[in-house]
Amino acid sequence: MEQRAAKILAAIVDAYIKTGEPVGSKLLSQDPNIGVSPATIRNHMAALEQEGYLDHPHTSAGRVPTYKGFRYYVENLMCPEPVNPELLLTIDERLQSDMSAEAIVENASAALAEITQCAAISTNHVSKFSVITKVDVVPAGKRMYVLLMITSNGSIKNKVCRMEFDMTGEQMADFTNFLNEHLRGVNLESMSEEYVEGLTAALGGYMLSLSPLLHAVYELSEEMMRDSVEVKGEANLLTCAEFPAQDVIRFIERKAELSNLFEDAFSGINIRFGEENGTFAISNSTVISAGYSKDGKPAGSIGVIGPMRMDYRKVIPYIEYLSRKVTQMLSENEEPRLPEGKEGDEKNDK
Repeated sequence: MEQRAAKILAAIVDAYIKTGEPVGSKLLSQDPNIGVSPATIRNHMAALEQEGYLDHPHTSAGRVPTYKGFRYYVENLMCPEPVNPELLLTIDERLQSDMSAEAIVENASAALAEITQCAAISTNHVSKFSVITKVDVVPAGKRMYVLLMITSNGSIKNKVCRMEFDMTGEQMADFTNFLNEHLRGVNLESMSEEYVEGLTAALGGYMLSLSPLLHAVYELSEEMMRDSVEVKGEANLLTCAEFPAQDVIRFIERKAELSNLFEDAFSGINIRFGEENGTFAISNSTVISAGYSKDGKPAGSIGVIGPMRMDYRKVIPYIEYLSRKVTQMLSENEEPRLPEGKEGDEKNDK
């Protein structure tokens, strides 16, 4: 894009984010960084509109950015704001090293919602790298038993199973010992149907009648492996005047389907606009996400959903910081870096 046109586009996006109103040539001509007449600005605005970067509301002489204009702005023109050292300290205080992986991601997501005043979205498949550390069977009533499984990342899941008979104390002890002998230290990804069938055959004799409990272990493993999608700060969407209430309600009802929006999160900052994704529940919205890792492997993602005219200059640096912070905490790796180009006073004050 020609330099002057790029300056005009950046100025329009910045003004529109700030006011929500169409931006006219007269306002832009007062910007010393542009320094050309309103007529020249109008010519550039018309060209940008023709190229799909701007739209022209019928009731106004001004222009508003399209999602294409926003994307070009974010990827090529935007100058990120410095992060606030006090906010970083608050974030760090909320994320403690003794937390489980789920708690770390949950607290990071809640902090992001508070800072950005958007809804924060996180996905988590840390469990895929976990191993089983303990399995227990607890009686819960006549022919009812609770299967309890704990994994190395601190996750605890349980499942109620109905048996065709009441187990004796000896059966429960033998079966629990069998489970821990064969499952302790096994990666959740290894819990295939074939693996469980092999264990079922190994039960032998009267213990074979306990195989429903063993299959419950497989079902719990599948449940733990499933990517979870959590949303924090949904109320921020309901108070956003740019979102119809029915769109927000539909989004909340379908939030489990959001994981497909994070498929490219591990290539850095990933941005999806509602206008370019016809299946997304909220139009005129933007989803911004970044991936986090555990021991060098993708482990989930964290981001926000907000209005298309959100303050990208402020929001993106905090998503970058939190993705690095969560990675560092899960991997016990190097300290997270501040967003690129912001390693001055903020880093010293942190």
